[in-house]
Amino acid sequence: MKKKALAFAAMACSMAMLLSACGGSSNSNAAGDTAGANIIYAYNSEPQNPLIPSNTNETGGGKPGDLLFSRLVSFDKDGKASNEVAESITPNDDATQYTIKLKSGWKFTDGTDVTAESFTKAWSYAANAKNAQKASSFFSTIKGYDDLQADGLKGDEQLSGLKVVDDTTFTVDLNQSDSVFPVKVGYLAFAPLPESFYKDPKAFGEKPVGNGPYKLDHWDHNKEIALVKNTDYKGNEDVKNDGVTFKVYTDDQAAYRDIQSNNGALDVMESVPAAFTKTFKSDKKIQPYSEAGSVIQTFTIPSTLDHFKNDEEGQLRRQAISMAINREQIIDKVLNGIGTPATDFTSPKTPGYSDSLKGSENLKFDAAKAKELWAKADAISKFDGQLTFSYNADGGAKPIYDAIVNQLKNNLGIDAATNPIPTFQEFRDAITNRQMTGAFRTGWQPDYPSAENYLWQLYSSAAADGKGSNDGDYKNPDFDALCLQAAAAKTTDEANKLYQQAQEILLKDLPAIPLYYSNASGVASLSVKSGFGMDWQNLPTYAEMSKK
Repeated sequence: MKKKALAFAAMACSMAMLLSACGGSSNSNAAGDTAGANIIYAYNSEPQNPLIPSNTNETGGGKPGDLLFSRLVSFDKDGKASNEVAESITPNDDATQYTIKLKSGWKFTDGTDVTAESFTKAWSYAANAKNAQKASSFFSTIKGYDDLQADGLKGDEQLSGLKVVDDTTFTVDLNQSDSVFPVKVGYLAFAPLPESFYKDPKAFGEKPVGNGPYKLDHWDHNKEIALVKNTDYKGNEDVKNDGVTFKVYTDDQAAYRDIQSNNGALDVMESVPAAFTKTFKSDKKIQPYSEAGSVIQTFTIPSTLDHFKNDEEGQLRRQAISMAINREQIIDKVLNGIGTPATDFTSPKTPGYSDSLKGSENLKFDAAKAKELWAKADAISKFDGQLTFSYNADGGAKPIYDAIVNQLKNNLGIDAATNPIPTFQEFRDAITNRQMTGAFRTGWQPDYPSAENYLWQLYSSAAADGKGSNDGDYKNPDFDALCLQAAAAKTTDEANKLYQQAQEILLKDLPAIPLYYSNASGVASLSVKSGFGMDWQNLPTYAEMSKK
């Protein structure tokens, strides 16, 4: 997500939650809605930023963004990639150059053509440091990226590795092999942009013009984002409804009750509030869904925090904290079994997943070992402070972090406390502005089905310092090197073995503490007659849903 920073709704808030703010408001349908219209009303949080693809790394903006913009490739509900705007994406022998040909006939909803330059200019804008886009690091493997990180740029400088051949063809030269590139370009940040964007990016973000299966009808901030079907769309998605309206909720229980009531206020949500996890599967007033998912829930301790840096003391303390947490107990008692203890930094749905990597023992509950490691850290430098855990109060995460704090007090004997922040937007802003003085809730909903997305995009040096989704600013050259080797691998198996080695470094350093994998759990109203399911990102299959 998109960073996919998720908002969260106590276990159930899948990455969708972590990335968005799980919440709920009992807003009624917007004035002007047509009774009986085939409009799907979907749960959401207020986006952190205007809807610009390369500046969207949380689910509040990612969910509508994915429906507004078609990319070179699209993914089906199982994560299988297919060319969409692209006719072909052809690598050279070592995957350091790609030639991309576009299908003809694609247009933006303002009637202008989607051309090769629609991609090259958008990607260059995203990579240019002057423009401060949150997904900038996704373009770091394209030649010329480093040049666009310099001071004094105007913001319109172009990536030297992108060359327009003609209106429907361009080439991409990379500064390293990247075998994942043909899949990575399916991420929202790689969307094309019309020329109107560059005239006023701020205004565009409020009223985006895309080329996807839907187009924007209106955005009433903190209430709803209404999308309507784009009748000119000719892509891979078979849209079964007339539109999707994302309703902003600040109380996830209110959202669930709106679905139960079948009153038309809300039709679908990709999470289940903690209060309903025991009963939702047998609730006759809703349609339930709960299957293994791809979202990982974590918390991050900034690498700049005293006593928790990436040195011997910091590693000992992070390992101690991880071992002092009884994940099984939290899943059983708080999440009512809707989750699986984490054993790595990806997910069981990710190619190359393993539950037996070296260092995975650091994710297993062992109170005695935790105390031993904490004492070793204190012998290096005594810690007498309080460790706080921040989360967004509007997303249902309170019972999770209450449990974590209590376990750390009881099992490790340290002073720990929660620090709830009112809204997901305020919470993410504090992270973005590096204002966190303790640990904070994080999680990841994959942008594309690859270990690279969970690893390089979250923990590489290139994604630190505000240039990507490395919120804790973790940096380890050995980890970076292994990820680069994996990107240059000739086969997927070879790449996955290298990503596993990179994970073993993370399992030692623990820049974030993996907690559990969220089930893809959600509910739909009885008004939804067909198409309700969850996709590879733990999100509802919006376009497939219909009330008819």
